[in-house]
Amino acid sequence: YSAKWLELLKETAPKATRIAVLVNPSNPSHTRYWRETQAAARVLGVTVQPHEVRDPNELAGAFAAMAKERFGSLLVLPDPMFLVRRDQIVELSAKSRLPTMYGLREFAEAGGLMAYGSDLREIYRHAAGFVAKILKGAKPGDLPVEQATRVELVINLKTAKALGLTIPQSILVRADQVLQ
Repeated sequence: YSAKWLELLKETAPKATRIAVLVNPSNPSHTRYWRETQAAARVLGVTVQPHEVRDPNELAGAFAAMAKERFGSLLVLPDPMFLVRRDQIVELSAKSRLPTMYGLREFAEAGGLMAYGSDLREIYRHAAGFVAKILKGAKPGDLPVEQATRVELVINLKTAKALGLTIPQSILVRADQVLQ
């Protein structure tokens, strides 16, 4: 998803050439996401810099560093700790006036600018189907490995307005949901 996150963020905030990336180095998937983000940044001609947060108490400091370094936008990688602290992250993004892309729709619903990723609720419903099969006697090793097939783009227009951003029509027409 990294390339799409950066592409959408760059299209929404085209003047932003320096993008901060909120990373949890304790999350093993962030290593892959970071490599993909760096590759996508080279293609798009933007600079990305990680801001590591291992503990929720480090969030305010990470945002203070981003403000001091004058980043033009922010990418928040999907992470359970970030999801739990989404209200705080969305608030800090707003105070920092950073157009922010999130990997989970729950952030846009909490007031974040935009999110692109799989719907967690759909993933959980699908997982419940696997649990039901296992409870009915299926062996977990016999069940197929599946990935989410639906990815959605959610835009929060109220946040865009607060940031003084006009969401390009090219993004609005691709959005699965536009929050007013």
